[in-house]
Amino acid sequence: MKYSNLLPTLGMTILLLCSPILVADQSKGEIPAILSIETIRRDNFLPDFSFAGYGNGLAAIPEASGTVIRVDDFGASANDDSDDTKAVLAAISHANDVAGPVVVRFSAGRYIVSEVLRIERSDFVLQGAGSGSGGTVLHFPRPLKQVDRSASLDELRQYLVELDKREVDPGRNLNDYFSEYSWSGGFVWIQKPGVREAPYLLEYDPEIEKLADIETGARGARTIVLSSTADIAAGDIIQLQWINRTGPDAGIIKSLYESEYESAGSHHWSFPERPLVRQTSRVLKVDGRNVELADPLLHDANDTTPAQLAAWDGLQHVGIEDLGLEFPDSPFFGHHLERGYNGIYFTSSFDSWARNIRITNADSGILSYNSANLTFRDVISDGARRAHYAVHMGNVHNVLAENIRIMNPVLHSLSFNTQSTKCVFRNAEVFVSPTLDQHAGANHQNLFDNVTLHMKAVRSKDGPVVPVFDGSGAGYWQPGHGGFNTTWNLRVLVTGGAYPDEVVTVQGLDEGPLARIVGLHGNRKFKLDYRPTPYVEMLNEPLESVPSLYDYQRQQRLDDD
Repeated sequence: MKYSNLLPTLGMTILLLCSPILVADQSKGEIPAILSIETIRRDNFLPDFSFAGYGNGLAAIPEASGTVIRVDDFGASANDDSDDTKAVLAAISHANDVAGPVVVRFSAGRYIVSEVLRIERSDFVLQGAGSGSGGTVLHFPRPLKQVDRSASLDELRQYLVELDKREVDPGRNLNDYFSEYSWSGGFVWIQKPGVREAPYLLEYDPEIEKLADIETGARGARTIVLSSTADIAAGDIIQLQWINRTGPDAGIIKSLYESEYESAGSHHWSFPERPLVRQTSRVLKVDGRNVELADPLLHDANDTTPAQLAAWDGLQHVGIEDLGLEFPDSPFFGHHLERGYNGIYFTSSFDSWARNIRITNADSGILSYNSANLTFRDVISDGARRAHYAVHMGNVHNVLAENIRIMNPVLHSLSFNTQSTKCVFRNAEVFVSPTLDQHAGANHQNLFDNVTLHMKAVRSKDGPVVPVFDGSGAGYWQPGHGGFNTTWNLRVLVTGGAYPDEVVTVQGLDEGPLARIVGLHGNRKFKLDYRPTPYVEMLNEPLESVPSLYDYQRQQRLDDD
């Protein structure tokens, strides 16, 4: 095996833009060097992503159990073209009064729902009879703009006006405030009452319930030493918080971006009492001032990179399963002007899930905030309308989206959004206008794992290109991502725009530092234009030995146990 930090060889073509890229020349069946060669591993940190998902990736999502509450018993009736909202809300209200786990169950058929279904308690499953033919469809005929009368997004509405957040396009005679539903809210709305989804305005920042300072802790380790454990017990769900109180040169910014830290936008230091990085985890063991956590630290915790432990409040064991969510094929009003045909909105949730879900004609399919240890499994997004998000992860930790199929045009197909960490898209396939969205906002240590994209190449002066990576997000939150975002075994299938003998450039022109790209391949020969320069290995080689990094790392944990 041969390694080079100069020009690539053996048919591996990489466009070198900044500093040299480490390249490993390997055969298909070999374990990538970043996993197998100690010196490469030591010099190129790779997070353990296998803690993402329900139960930190090891526990199975439970089968629904408890008291079954049938919406039909409250007057709902499928397939009769009558509005079923009052009956469904009555069933949910009754479920809230039942002690112990509950299952609110729909029969097969189509139900019409014209108000938001709010889930505000733990141990709650909303369940249908399947998401396909013969299953359950919830049809939502009107958007959130028309039916949401709650105050839940009042802070966001105020923020949009005070900061004059507008979509402006003179060519279309367009000048209007962003919609509060562009990235928030859903008709299935999971939120603990009184718990904030995401921070916007300083005047609404609650006082943090600090439990202790973290005196020492190492990135990748699971044991920390606290100033006190008087208020901490095994089983507690807590939040590790890195707060930047020292400005643009803070240790946490350098930990996020290393040599590129000066590229960080102003939001990285403009809120000295608001956590820049959050990690919601469970306490496994308390031994004196030593605490063992359920998952590894994102960053060092010490005098240079100070961190604290705080209380976290939310719901547990909420499931949405075996349902089709359907919206009308109504006009799309434009980016940031969405009316709110949004499917599932997970906030303040831990160890929860959505599985076997089909979402049709949504503005956004699944949105998530202020949550951890979520699994989204077997999700299909389809329809004729253009969407903003298919599956979105923002202000969340350890979220796993697996077996995702996106059949409709979406602006941000698979999105790692603001402050998402250790999140994973695994075994996803995007068939229409795909983008891998790394949406700035200090998102870092996230993984695109064994993803397939169907893309049409576009012509440039230098030949055909496919703009795979979309480094979007506001300038004050740039760069596109922090350290160690990883793309593993990405398959790009060019559907047109490039002859079979042409080399196609995979673009990521405005991303972030310290990326790892291993096993990028497809039905054309590719070169890579990703900025800043990433670690690259096995370009144009499918990863037959380790097709899924998540699975590989998870199996290592099982073997160790």
